[in-house]
Amino acid sequence: MKKILLTLTALVALVSAIAQTKATTDKNTATSFPTLQEEGPKVLVVTAHPDDETGMAAVIYKITHHLNGTVDQCVVTNGEAGYKYSTLGNEYYGLDLTDPAVGRANLPRIRKQELTNAGKIIGMRHIYFLDQKDAHYGLNEREPLDTTWDVLKVTTKLHELLTQERYDFVFCLLPTPETHGGHKAATMLALSAVKSLKVTDRPVILGVTVSSKTDTTHTHFAELKQYEETKVVGDTALYRFDVSTPFGYLNRLNYKVIVNWEIAEHKSQGTMQLAMNQGDYENFWLFALNAQSADGKCRKLFEELKRSPYKELKY
Repeated sequence: MKKILLTLTALVALVSAIAQTKATTDKNTATSFPTLQEEGPKVLVVTAHPDDETGMAAVIYKITHHLNGTVDQCVVTNGEAGYKYSTLGNEYYGLDLTDPAVGRANLPRIRKQELTNAGKIIGMRHIYFLDQKDAHYGLNEREPLDTTWDVLKVTTKLHELLTQERYDFVFCLLPTPETHGGHKAATMLALSAVKSLKVTDRPVILGVTVSSKTDTTHTHFAELKQYEETKVVGDTALYRFDVSTPFGYLNRLNYKVIVNWEIAEHKSQGTMQLAMNQGDYENFWLFALNAQSADGKCRKLFEELKRSPYKELKY
């Protein structure tokens, strides 16, 4: 394992050198939306698949719509391995997407468009598609890292974005043992890219989970075994946003409406639709490799996220 970590460290160093020679972003791989005022926080979301961002959709919406912030997303794969749950998508798109050959041939195009549509709802500025192979579902993070992903390409792009855009925060999924191997792998690459920067230049990187008020057990996580860079501060989420916060006339609305809109755009993914109205909290975990100032920045952000821009309506 030490050899693997040393190899990854060397790879990150190589990527740093390569990235210095790239002055512009490849516009052919990015979907752009109208520019917002860039006075608020600037965030990069790093995920393995289209639809992984649904677990942080409310916070993204709040940042882009209420804090005048900017959010970009970097997606490693196009999620073509999600064909197994496309039964209803077959009828919607008029294709037999549950057939492995048909699904793998068409889902990259379909899922890119679905994410583009979802991104418009929550206010994404750019979405960068890295077009790596989505082989299959599994828990082993080494499978995509060692076989199906071009790790140099992914890490080069992440380093390029971090150095050129100078984000304030990076959001990724918490790499718990029971989560998809691709989720873990994408987060590990994001952590390595952040770690390669000088401590003073690092954005605050946070891992995300979703939980409900009715949960009888709670997630505890310290680090992914054998990967020191995944270590978090404490073993619980330090910050969270309450998606069920009420607002509007008679307080009948909440941010689950936004999350549902976002989820609904991922129509090819049948089981994703079942996540509607599930989850009350978007939880954010602070990785230990962050600078000492990270906690203060996070507390400020999440205090701002609590504020509602909506006036009380009376008729």
